[in-house]
Amino acid sequence: MQGSRVMGSISEERNSLAEFRVGVDAVIFSIDTEQNRLLVLLVRRREEPFRGCWALPGTLVRRAESLEAAAYRILAEKIRVENLYLEQLYTFGGPERDPREAAEGYGVRYLSVSYFALVRFQDTQLLADGVEGIAWYPADQIPPLAFDHEEICRYARRRLCAKLEYSPIAFDILPSTFTLGEVYQLYGTVLGENFSDYSNFRARLLKLGILRDTGQKSTQGAGRPATLYCFDAAAFEKIRHKPMVFV
Repeated sequence: MQGSRVMGSISEERNSLAEFRVGVDAVIFSIDTEQNRLLVLLVRRREEPFRGCWALPGTLVRRAESLEAAAYRILAEKIRVENLYLEQLYTFGGPERDPREAAEGYGVRYLSVSYFALVRFQDTQLLADGVEGIAWYPADQIPPLAFDHEEICRYARRRLCAKLEYSPIAFDILPSTFTLGEVYQLYGTVLGENFSDYSNFRARLLKLGILRDTGQKSTQGAGRPATLYCFDAAAFEKIRHKPMVFV
């Protein structure tokens, strides 16, 4: 009889509802086209758990604050940039992802609703530039991270590569007018220099019909001036639901 009561108590504990706290973590990718580097913004934690360790910028969601508003708040606190792409990534909620959760579980649980952002390094200013606790790291050379942030980074990078191949997110961070060479360089920085030869990439991109020739030429760099294009949002809407391969 006593054994039945003990088993019943354990069963009730395991079936009880958990109390959740929701956080937002942001994988902020920066594309440095001058040095052909894909960078990730990291911050050094100032409190436990993982005090002194590198981590993704994150925050707990405030009362009456949407998840997206919390993500934009993180961005506004860390960087200043005009053009960016932001997308919700995934919800990470494993029962052991945060050491603040009780060892036996079923206590306070910490969920991370992750986002990834894409910006151009040349257009971005760190609001704490020069401070030891914030830095850009090459995506291939990130140090050990707190919590499950390394897993979040890997997931975000896979999503970024897929989005570049099948959607026009690159044009959200490029200047209003750009050369095809600038677009190609951006793709090459993220996907690797061997993802496509330039002539094939140029032909595929122009065939989509989503770029408009501005009639102007770029005056930057040596050699023959290159044509400046702009992204035609109206033309893209007509093919939005069709299969596309940018690369």
